[in-house]
Amino acid sequence: MKFGIDRLLTDPALRQPLEGKRVALLAHPASVTADLTHSLDALIATGVNITAMFGPQHGVRGDLQDNMMESPDFTDPQYNIPVFSLYGEVRRPTAASMDTFDTILIDLQDVGCRIYTFVTTLLYVLEAAAEHHKSVWVLDRPNPAGRPIEGLTLLPGWESFVGAGPMPMRHGLTLGELGHWFIAQHGIDVDYRVIAMEGWTPGAAPGFGWPEDRVWINPSPNAANVNMARAYAGTVMLEGTNLSEGRGTTRPLELFGAPDIDAKAVIAEMHRIAPDWLAGCTLRDFWFQPTFHKHVGQLCSGVFLHAEGASYDHVAFRPWRVQAAGFKAIRALYPDYDLWRDFPYEYEFGKLAIDVINGGEGLRAWVDDSNAAARDLEDAAAADERAWYESSRAALLY
Repeated sequence: MKFGIDRLLTDPALRQPLEGKRVALLAHPASVTADLTHSLDALIATGVNITAMFGPQHGVRGDLQDNMMESPDFTDPQYNIPVFSLYGEVRRPTAASMDTFDTILIDLQDVGCRIYTFVTTLLYVLEAAAEHHKSVWVLDRPNPAGRPIEGLTLLPGWESFVGAGPMPMRHGLTLGELGHWFIAQHGIDVDYRVIAMEGWTPGAAPGFGWPEDRVWINPSPNAANVNMARAYAGTVMLEGTNLSEGRGTTRPLELFGAPDIDAKAVIAEMHRIAPDWLAGCTLRDFWFQPTFHKHVGQLCSGVFLHAEGASYDHVAFRPWRVQAAGFKAIRALYPDYDLWRDFPYEYEFGKLAIDVINGGEGLRAWVDDSNAAARDLEDAAAADERAWYESSRAALLY
């Protein structure tokens, strides 16, 4: 199969509209061709007139580890072009940066989850391009989490940099498709095109979204592999808790744990609360000691989520529900556990991080309500998932 960047590079007809244009590139370390050449180098070598570059959260270089670590603007030392940060002093492109190009190419590897900030960056670029009469091209890449949809819909008033609109946590679209959805949802008048992939079959084994013949490169420092991408729609909620999500280990966002829980007991309670939610994956208890971040230097009892191997069932696996069951199990076993982390999350003040992450208070309220059963959250989420399926179908390209 071919990703969008590979099709653009090998087909002169696709590149023809760029002739005579000033072209910007929004990219990160995973923006590479099939032979692992960075897209910036490949485009310039092909003769595309790259006049500026933009970087999302974690920077063009992907060097900044944690959330809310800002990247500066700088000048690329090899090509002497400006590099503008969209996760620094600004989140939206400035008028000055928009003046450096006619068409912007977006070549970002996404992981298929609403909270991944590249989704919101796409929306902000589309809105800025409409205002400044610029063209936007998405060089499409796979959604490694595939087509499944999961989670509660973000509610009005809960929009943020991790919540660009009324979509569930796991949206099932590619960035190119999300661009079409944003344009329709927000009525954006912009010159937009997608250089689509060729041969992407998201429902096919063994990759179920990620082609087995393509090397995985971290799109952000803690996105280390496809297992993380599959689990992320659930494990990202750990960022709003006092449980470790594995930062400071070699497998972040594939696990959860803390020094003061019993992982074996938590897994057993998860099976008691919602056995159906745990289908399609394997939960393994283990020990870990973070070298930085939460619980640094402390021995933690943990639950590792394996969305891989012989037990993996792509259709049955529902990571948002798995993690919700984990929270509910901890609340049942340790009623007074200090579960919810109270700190500004993505510069949202006055709201609990777990609510910002979920786009509303529904998940937290369910966890904290001792009388709420799995069926209550199941009914609410299933209704939202059906609605998203209907509203997003028009954007599908594959």
